[in-house]
Amino acid sequence: MDHKIGAMNKKITFTITKHNGKSIILIQFERDKAMNERVKKLVDVKWSQTKRDWYVPDTPEYRSRFKLEQEVKLTDEQLTKQIAYKNWLSSKRYSASTIKTYTEALSTFLKYYHHKPITEITNDDIIAFNNDYILKNELSASYQNQIVNAIKLFFKTIERSKIDISLVHRPKREKTLPNVLSKEEVKKILEAPQNIKHRMMLSLIYSCGLRRSELLHLKPADIDSKRNLIVIRAAKGKKDRIVPLSDKILVMLRDYYKTYQPKTWLFEGQFGNEKYSEKSLQSVLKQALDKTGIKKPVTLHWLRHSYATHLLEAGTDLRYIQEILGHKSSKTTEIYTHVSTKSIQKIISPFDTL
Repeated sequence: MDHKIGAMNKKITFTITKHNGKSIILIQFERDKAMNERVKKLVDVKWSQTKRDWYVPDTPEYRSRFKLEQEVKLTDEQLTKQIAYKNWLSSKRYSASTIKTYTEALSTFLKYYHHKPITEITNDDIIAFNNDYILKNELSASYQNQIVNAIKLFFKTIERSKIDISLVHRPKREKTLPNVLSKEEVKKILEAPQNIKHRMMLSLIYSCGLRRSELLHLKPADIDSKRNLIVIRAAKGKKDRIVPLSDKILVMLRDYYKTYQPKTWLFEGQFGNEKYSEKSLQSVLKQALDKTGIKKPVTLHWLRHSYATHLLEAGTDLRYIQEILGHKSSKTTEIYTHVSTKSIQKIISPFDTL
């Protein structure tokens, strides 16, 4: 990898390798007196007679400084532990997305301490990683929380160490409001697709407040047309719940079913018996937005937020909305009271009475 040290406009290559049984970072550049003097000032730098180049210890600080984190590979010990962690998550039936997120987060952390045995990692190391890697690279607060969650679970279940994860700093939760569309905007989006399947998927997300994954995991048997309900099985938190089904949606579902006659999944891909893909569903929304001319960065989750807010504005009790959305805590649902315009629009600005 080519880099510059200080203001020197010279090509320089850093290579992680072994030397005398230890991991080092080899510093190679075209012979230059000024560059040579600059490199000699690095902390713990040494000259290798056999390699005929300068080198420094392979430390997190130097890897961060030389931007070498992505080149580091897990050691055999780290790889074994990561596999054990992934297997544990699978055995506990964590979702595929959570398993991927946690194992990748753990991998990032372990690569940072590539030079150090896992058993020697301390609370101070985790705090240093938080400050010297996450904060220094201006990574998001949500990513920081994912890292902390992954590390906490790893050391608790796989390592069973005495690390006190409570001492690791977590970022304050950002108090952002959910993005909400007007009913007019929602109507434009839902009516934009010409394809009945595309229109059906977007309409079902909004009309039932579904998450993307919940929609794609629906099966024909989950539709209870006699009671006007949909059963959402093993949703977030591995919990089942039921949501009301509108009469208009039920009519659309019957037309859709006659046309496509799905077998395994309610919404299937091009090849039979496979779920419609998340990527394709996102593409459906993008195409709909292009037709409407709406310039907002709308996501599928905006439809769920809009559903909840519109329910609240129509006078639906917050407790029912919590049940329908599948929120574990009422505090999660209460955030929609901050975006509902029902009461705010009744406020008369003093400017109007001047």
